[in-house]
Amino acid sequence: MNIHGMNQIQMNTILNWEKGLFKSIYEIYSDSTLVGYMNEKSWTQSSHGELYGEKYLFRIRGFLNQETNVFKNDNHTPIGKITYNSWMTKAKIEYSGKVYCWKFDNLWSTRWRLYSEEGLEIKYTCSSTRGRIEADSENNFLLLAGLYINNYFWQTTLVILVTVFLPVWVEVFK
Repeated sequence: MNIHGMNQIQMNTILNWEKGLFKSIYEIYSDSTLVGYMNEKSWTQSSHGELYGEKYLFRIRGFLNQETNVFKNDNHTPIGKITYNSWMTKAKIEYSGKVYCWKFDNLWSTRWRLYSEEGLEIKYTCSSTRGRIEADSENNFLLLAGLYINNYFWQTTLVILVTVFLPVWVEVFK
């Protein structure tokens, strides 16, 4: 028991990831062994990820109310869908007949988690170029999906900031 009187969840899977400041690939490690990647594909509608040999394709659909369809990359079989709230703070994953929730755990967007009503919990932490994944699950898709969603929100935020502030910067520096 922890000091709040609740049982702590045992985290069995611990992964670390790295991404160079100007690189588009998250490299995922177990100890010091490369076990996967997430290719962010900036400014495109799709990303590829792999973890322990399982490959996934994340494809964005829609313009204003976007959602991401997920496919097994070896045969393009649809396996799930990710939907986002309009404030870019939460997401919902539909996968294998279950619903998983994703949300930020702090104001600076450096901690987030994926969880379900059945008790699954995956925790993510990050700095600008590296991070950690702690999970009580070995579900490769869900481990990657949490990283993908965070990247999706960062890219969307960047697009919004450029769209809003570029005209201001152009006007100021005329």
